[in-house]
Amino acid sequence: MTEQQTWITVGQRSDLIDGAGVGAQVALFYLKKHNQLFAVGNLCPFNDLNIIARGIIGDIKGEPVVASPLHKEHFSLLDGHCLEQPEVRLPVWQVRLEGNVLQVMRPATQATSTSF
Repeated sequence: MTEQQTWITVGQRSDLIDGAGVGAQVALFYLKKHNQLFAVGNLCPFNDLNIIARGIIGDIKGEPVVASPLHKEHFSLLDGHCLEQPEVRLPVWQVRLEGNVLQVMRPATQATSTSF
């Protein structure tokens, strides 16, 4: 069995909201001004709640970030690290828009695995 990576369709272009996150387990962010997409874990490591998609988008010293809606920790949308506690991270996925189809890269798994 070999490891594989595949793209998973998670939505459509019309699901994207400028400057806001959408998603359940993967928080997807679209920054229209820069035509950028980001995908990070939705589970906040500080309180174990799926709330990152409802965070506040901004940038700190030019780095795009999302602030957790409860305690306002800032997470880099580039690599998932917490600016206040760099040892804490959100997982980050590759994300793309193929025409109108929004996709994230499935992490490498065994070919027979059906879980995501």
